[in-house]
Amino acid sequence: MNAVLDASALLALLYREPGADAVEEVLDGAVVSAVNWSEVLQKLAQRGVRPASATVAALLELGLRIEPFTLVDARRAAELWEGGRETGLSLGDRACLALAHRLAADALTADRAWKTVDAGVTVRLLR
Repeated sequence: MNAVLDASALLALLYREPGADAVEEVLDGAVVSAVNWSEVLQKLAQRGVRPASATVAALLELGLRIEPFTLVDARRAAELWEGGRETGLSLGDRACLALAHRLAADALTADRAWKTVDAGVTVRLLR
């Protein structure tokens, strides 16, 4: 497994923002939490892109896997709340970090604040 992607990583890829190339490098075999996938779909909907669009299908065809948010993830995300509240970690952020912890994978994000939290995983910044 290459990496667990958060919503910011997938959106950087989709919108061709700085760091998109780092996401492309790991996309085949990458994983995203269903929580973060929901965030991506919501942001796309804000721009008028429908969830059944070719854009969404292309991500899945390129090897992205969507992983359920499990009870183990829920517990870990709750544990990360205290250490992450000063940096503003959202539930989506903590879901991504919890999934990376469960899968023993790196977490790829654009959010620099993640580097200040001890989440028990390697955080890789895409830019």
